[in-house]
Order: sequence, then structure tokens, then C-alpha cells
Amino acid sequence: MNHSRMKQRLLTALICAMILIATSFSARGQEDYRFDIGGGVGMSGYLGDANTANLWQNPGWDVELLLRYIGNPRWAFKTNFYVGGLSGDSSQMTNVYPDGNTYKFSNTFYELGEMAEFNFFNYGMGETYRKLRRFTPYITAGLSVTMWSVDSKMGAGFTIPFGIGAKFKLSKRWNLGLEFLMKKVFADRFDGEALKDPYTIKSSFMKNTDWYSTLTLTISYEFSKRCEVCNYKD
Repeated sequence: MNHSRMKQRLLTALICAMILIATSFSARGQEDYRFDIGGGVGMSGYLGDANTANLWQNPGWDVELLLRYIGNPRWAFKTNFYVGGLSGDSSQMTNVYPDGNTYKFSNTFYELGEMAEFNFFNYGMGETYRKLRRFTPYITAGLSVTMWSVDSKMGAGFTIPFGIGAKFKLSKRWNLGLEFLMKKVFADRFDGEALKDPYTIKSSFMKNTDWYSTLTLTISYEFSKRCEVCNYKD
């Protein structure tokens, strides 16, 4: 009877040890990372008093730097910094301003923002039980501050960016992304002082205030393992 109990205990201990070893190797194999850093280049567009219809009438440029905190396979939070250029020309519009006036501008903008991203699929590479996928579309929104320079005059305002994107894992730690964002600027000097209020009416959400967009291709690298020593105990 004692030998039977001893065998049961040894078998139980052996099974527990095997489970712990398997769990340890599984944890090391996941290689989850907490952060993602990278950058990208792309095209910018403008909608405002000098262009009311065609977002890509006068395409500009943008460069992005990003740092992303990876909360889990579905959620991520991104800090981004953009530098870009935009332009517009009201003579290309069908709308006519009072007295037949036309306006054109070009600016350089600088944007610092915080974004939340929701992946449609569990994003990653590895374990099938987690249903990870190397590709996922996502939606994103956030808040940013934008500064700009037009005709050597500086301006600034809060901006609400929102949009869609897609991510693809080139490898375990390298990611390729494409993101399109529309950005509403809560100020009306983004396209210059002359276009502050060309219709001489009070500003509203859709009239006089300006919008711009970024379409950016990015590449990024993950770092800082989430579980470097998962089974360590003091």
C-alpha cells in the first residue's frame, strides 16, 4: 500500500515537472515584445478653403517616427511624430470667392500625437492556440497637437486624427504597415492668414476649419521581451 502511494506521488511529481518544463519552453518560445519602434514615409492631402473637394488635388509629403506599446494581440497604443508639407490653390476649385479673389498656400507641419489601435485579428506569429495572424487590418483614433508654418508665420492647434490601417509581420520582430489618417484641425490658419475666413462668416465644424490627411508606409522593429524570466522566483 505504501509502495503504491509512493508510486502515485512520484508519477504526480513527474507529470508536474514535465508540465512546468513544457510551460517554461512555451513561454520562451512566444517571444512577446512590449514595444515597437520605427518610421515611415508617405503622402499628405489637404481639404480646406483652398481645396473643398479633391483630397489629392495637390499631394504633399510626410515622414513619421513612431513608438508603439503593444498591450496584447488586439490592442496597441502609439506615440507618433510627423513632419510634412501641404499646399492648396483656390483657383482650381469651382467655388468662387467674393470679388473673384483666389488664394494659394504651402505649409510645413509638425504633429505629435497619441493613438489607440484596435486590430481586427490577433496579431502576431507563433502559437496556434492563440489564433495569431501575420496580417491584420485595424482602426485607430487619438489626439494630437499640430504646429505649422505658412508665409513665415507659425500656428498651432489641437487635432483629432482617425483612420484605418493594416499590419503585416515580415518576421517575428519586423513589421510592415500602411496607415491612412484623416485629421481635423481645430484652428483656421492652417492654410494661412488670408484664408482664415474668406466668406466672412463665423467658423463652424465643417466650414472654415481645415482637414489634412496622411497615407504612410512604415517599417518597425519590436523590442523589450514581455516575459524574459517568466518562471523566476525569489
